[in-house]
Amino acid sequence: MEFELKTLSSEAVSRALAKAERYRLLQEPVEAESICLDALQIDPQNHDALVTLLLALTDQFAEDRPAAVTEAFEVIERLRDPYEHAYYSGIVWERRAKAQLHRGGMGMGSRVFACLREAMTWYERAEAIRPAGNDDAILRWNTCARLINGNSQLAPHPEPTYEPALED
Repeated sequence: MEFELKTLSSEAVSRALAKAERYRLLQEPVEAESICLDALQIDPQNHDALVTLLLALTDQFAEDRPAAVTEAFEVIERLRDPYEHAYYSGIVWERRAKAQLHRGGMGMGSRVFACLREAMTWYERAEAIRPAGNDDAILRWNTCARLINGNSQLAPHPEPTYEPALED
């Protein structure tokens, strides 16, 4: 059995988005995601709904929900501002790295390092086009750098070395 979803009234969108933000703060990202999806049904380009949805999806990375990563990148493509596109791309890569770091496992160090470096690249792009007085991308870049600098396990994947074949 599948239920038909009910539709929010357009007057309720801003109040619903305030609730979504509270759910994120209460570490209930699935509820926040649901509210944002309801708001986007009414206003598909609602900036606050897109950003909150994106962050709610990244909040779910720690739950090892691979679809959340794909969905987060799909939301980024809907952001019209080039700065926000770059900045939030960095956020997705950074939070993906932190979720992998938290999970641990074999080979985690090089995977986390690669994700953090990707985040730093996006933050550098955002920094280059940031609005005056907005150093958020610098703050995030520094966080990634400190995380790498403070954890000796985080390093690039070693380059394979090849030995020449000995001739008989």
